[in-house]
Amino acid sequence: MPGTLLETFPNPEPKRDYEITIRCPEFTSVCPKTGLPDFGEIVITYVPDRRCLELKALKYYLIDFRNKGIFYEAVTNQILDDLVGACSPRQMTVVGDFSVRGGISTTVTATYDKGQGTRDKGQGRRKRSTPA
Repeated sequence: MPGTLLETFPNPEPKRDYEITIRCPEFTSVCPKTGLPDFGEIVITYVPDRRCLELKALKYYLIDFRNKGIFYEAVTNQILDDLVGACSPRQMTVVGDFSVRGGISTTVTATYDKGQGTRDKGQGRRKRSTPA
């Protein structure tokens, strides 16, 4: 897993629902089958709860995937899991929109809703309790 620490800061408006969208149009990782680079855009959209993502740390976190062999589906879900773990948002969606390779483009969308929980690997859906 990427070793860069994700950082957060206090939400300046924790009582209000508002949406933050972060775009990383130059995302790169490595195809685990061929070793060739994969290029794409990662779009993160979330409604913060108590914490917001700090962008410089997020940038370094995403750069760490540059040399990691990982499938599109895995990287999109890994980013979602790591970001949810870092900031516990009310809602979050991560979209991996990967460039054409061999005549095929791929878009992977992973979502989290605090009221619905998130999918644990191999365990189906799990509900999480909402903090009081």
